[in-house]
Amino acid sequence: MTIATIRRYPVKSMGGEALDAVLVDERGLEGDRWFAVEDDDGRFASAKSTRRFRRRDAVLDYAAATSPGGGVVVTGGAGRWEVGDPRLDAALSAATEVAVRVTPESGVPHQDGGGVSLVGSATLAWCAERWGLDADPRRLRVNLVVATSEPFVEESWVGRDVAVGAAVLRVAERVERCRTVDLDQDGARARGRWLAPLGRERDTCLAVYADVLGTVRVGDAVSVP
Repeated sequence: MTIATIRRYPVKSMGGEALDAVLVDERGLEGDRWFAVEDDDGRFASAKSTRRFRRRDAVLDYAAATSPGGGVVVTGGAGRWEVGDPRLDAALSAATEVAVRVTPESGVPHQDGGGVSLVGSATLAWCAERWGLDADPRRLRVNLVVATSEPFVEESWVGRDVAVGAAVLRVAERVERCRTVDLDQDGARARGRWLAPLGRERDTCLAVYADVLGTVRVGDAVSVP
């Protein structure tokens, strides 16, 4: 098994960026979900509403990427701004029809679960064949796609340490899915519904969360001791 793709999301709920390599620490991929779109009540923009998140689908129309200088650039609509530019907050406020601003993580983690999420390529292929949908991993917003030969093998890693190149992933739990998987996002079109069959056959779960330490590169070997 090897790492097939790495994807980072500098601003939570926005589109992300493909990477060849990335540093990871106890929090997760360096810079992943470090920023979020926050309203005056302290809730973060998402595709769902919970105690911490407020559904604001308009944010999914934007994408964020890391600039060569280390800053984060957001694009969407007809605009391009660096995080910290008041014009970005104004554009997002107009799009969401409420006062919001892009803020760094402070106290409350921006991640939904573990520091890193991953899914196996065989799992995606199984879903595509069984349910006749476009199983683009961007619809899951996972950080890592592992090239696997057995569907759902990653679920058997829960509670175990997985070696990935120079890093160690401690797989914590399966990822419970929400309506986000059936929305256009991150450049992927939601062709075919994912949530309903996941609910019928997979306990609404797909992919796993893990805690990590080290560096991960595309092509790194993946092994389960």
